Amino acid sequence: MSSRTPRPALIALFTAGYLAAYLLPTVVGRLADSLRLSPTQAGLVGSTLLLSSATAGFTLASRVERVGARRAARAGLLLAAVGYGTAALSTSVPLVVAGAMIGGFGSGTATAVAATGIAAQKDPHRASTLGLLTVSALAGALYLTIPRISPTGHALPFAALAVTALAVWPATHRLPDPAGPDNSPAQVDRTLKSPLPYARSGTALAAVIVCWSMAQNSLWGVSSRIGTVQAGLSEVTVGSVFAVALGAGLLGVIGAGALGTRMGRALPIGAGTAAIAGCIALSASADGLGSFATGEIAWNTLYPVVLSYLLGLGASLDPRGRWAVLVGSASSLGTACGPLVGSSVSQAVGFPAMGTALAVALLLLAVPLTAITLHTAGRPLFAGAARRRSGAPVGAIVPPSGLLEQPVVEIYPLEVPAVAAVEFTTAGPDGIQPEMSSSGYASTSAR
Repeated sequence: MSSRTPRPALIALFTAGYLAAYLLPTVVGRLADSLRLSPTQAGLVGSTLLLSSATAGFTLASRVERVGARRAARAGLLLAAVGYGTAALSTSVPLVVAGAMIGGFGSGTATAVAATGIAAQKDPHRASTLGLLTVSALAGALYLTIPRISPTGHALPFAALAVTALAVWPATHRLPDPAGPDNSPAQVDRTLKSPLPYARSGTALAAVIVCWSMAQNSLWGVSSRIGTVQAGLSEVTVGSVFAVALGAGLLGVIGAGALGTRMGRALPIGAGTAAIAGCIALSASADGLGSFATGEIAWNTLYPVVLSYLLGLGASLDPRGRWAVLVGSASSLGTACGPLVGSSVSQAVGFPAMGTALAVALLLLAVPLTAITLHTAGRPLFAGAARRRSGAPVGAIVPPSGLLEQPVVEIYPLEVPAVAAVEFTTAGPDGIQPEMSSSGYASTSAR
């Protein structure tokens, strides 16, 4: 996808794709109440939704350019609107599950298109932070309004997801079409078969992010129950805490966007993950408003910051966006497992013990994440980077995305003998027809 793809369109798609994960606590909590499901069953529905989203990302990781960003985005938004709309209007468990799966696949498709376009931007980290900023703001507003409009029922959260997908649809007309006559699908297929760069680092990053996201969302998926059951708060109060927490997350994302990569990525990712571990342990052991709000607000301030650096790291591994999509899908896969793992573990050992286990897991994961970040730092990848015969990079030679790597042919100076006057009959490089001087030699005007 071209780096000239408008950033607002990509951010809108990013928001529509990520919103389902941000609304997960209220979706899971309301499904358990309205459909009379056990916490584990409700968590399984939430996991199914996000697993479908991850499946879409893995399926489309290297196919967005071939299918066309506009076509893929519109298909994803349509699936999201239909699927979530069906789940909102139905009270039958099979229909709700089917609608959640269809909607989740649509969300994952929108996210894949957005991730591919963001990776092609000049500053992928800034684009990622803007996307997280937008989705955090929207989710915070919904957490404030949904409990006041309807205190019970699963219809409203699903309806919000469907309406968001429809609202983003007009932005898709600014996305590029599939390959045209001069760049046929067959040619695109040939050029898109280049191997993934940084295969080992990217694979390790994706594997660790699955566990990282699962730990995060094991708590996030049951946060609403921690607030209402263990801390004894009302749903309106819990929703207000979530809104404030997501608002604090906006400040964190703004700070991450302003800081950029001046400090590198290793420190924000490693230290941020360790700090998140402490926040999770505090939130899971909350027994009142103070501890619950402190843990959730601190956690939601740090989580999008670290996530933005992880997404930026994935985007930096491949300017064509394949690792960005795969890393994002790995995050969705971990997110999908989170509600089921959180519900099952908390039901077995309780919320505080679950929080301690998740905190220890995150501290252990901070080590490989930091190592991978340090290993890939300072090694920018240029699409189609030209190389000397010795194999050393020549420089930041970046042809259009998808072109195969070409060797540099060294051209030595040649002595050109004097040439008699020649009459030029074609325009020069600036489109200016050469003029004949009085001596008979061609000349052009300097701009």
